[in-house]
Amino acid sequence: MTTDMGMPPILSPEAADKAVLLAAPRGYCAGVDRAVITVEKALDLYGAPVYVRKQIVHNKHVVADLESRGAIFVEELDEVPAGQTVVFSAHGVSPEVHRQAEVRSLKTIDATCPLVTKVHHEARRFANEDYDILLIGHAGHEEVEGTAGEAPDHIQLVQSPADVPGIVVRDPQRVAWLSQTTLSVDETLETVAAIRERFPDLLDPPSDDICYATQNRQLAVKEISPNADLVIVVGSGNSSNSVRLVEVALEAGAKSSYRVDDASEIDEAWLDGVSTVSVTSGASVPEALVDGVLAFLAERGYPDAQAVHSAEESLIFALPPELRRDLKAAGRA
Repeated sequence: MTTDMGMPPILSPEAADKAVLLAAPRGYCAGVDRAVITVEKALDLYGAPVYVRKQIVHNKHVVADLESRGAIFVEELDEVPAGQTVVFSAHGVSPEVHRQAEVRSLKTIDATCPLVTKVHHEARRFANEDYDILLIGHAGHEEVEGTAGEAPDHIQLVQSPADVPGIVVRDPQRVAWLSQTTLSVDETLETVAAIRERFPDLLDPPSDDICYATQNRQLAVKEISPNADLVIVVGSGNSSNSVRLVEVALEAGAKSSYRVDDASEIDEAWLDGVSTVSVTSGASVPEALVDGVLAFLAERGYPDAQAVHSAEESLIFALPPELRRDLKAAGRA
């Protein structure tokens, strides 16, 4: 259970010296919610199977649930039979992937997060203006691959300040930067500062590329970490924003912090001598997994969680237009 910060709850004797703080906001962001609902509605409308290129979002429980409903996840489009329906994940794809889908006569539904699409637009604009683009992100991440594919001749990856000395550009006065949307805000700004030191005329994107949900979840974990003996972050290991939350918690003063996919991965030893436990979750995590962690703590004598609010979120993204069109045609809009 959860209580809002305010009047203290009545605690049992064994819980009197313990506390559980729950970050708010946490869990699903608008882009993840849209992507998951897209696959669910596609299955309802077209029937199974519906193919999905890559994990729709980076959470193994979400993927497993959708697989149980008839979704088939593939790494590349050559695994999808010609003419079938395929959903592109929230992380986005390159123009080459769209071309491959067209060649194979695949029916595509693009569930790319609109905030990632914004970065793609920025990449194309900078490339059309003939800038060298420094993309801050992690090698191999689907979002980075999709963005880089928008302007491969203009984009080079920068993973950290350590990469900055090796950057080679054509014109130091025509350099711009973009970033993966799920990075640590502080680390991104550190990398940007290092780039700007080398290239003082560095051009910023028209708006911050780190998504609102990533920033809000990092702000929330900073609120619950300074006095925490332990911070538990619920999220999968391939979720960049979840992994960053562990780092942010430690930087904010938490004595320890661990990431778990669900309560079954919590090590009892983590709770030895621990009074205050703080809990949060990444942007791809269903709330049921957080509830499982809170139940685990309750079974071990910890009181109901107290929600610590640091921001309000109300953003909702419309479903992909191609899916909306088919839902309307079927009278199910």
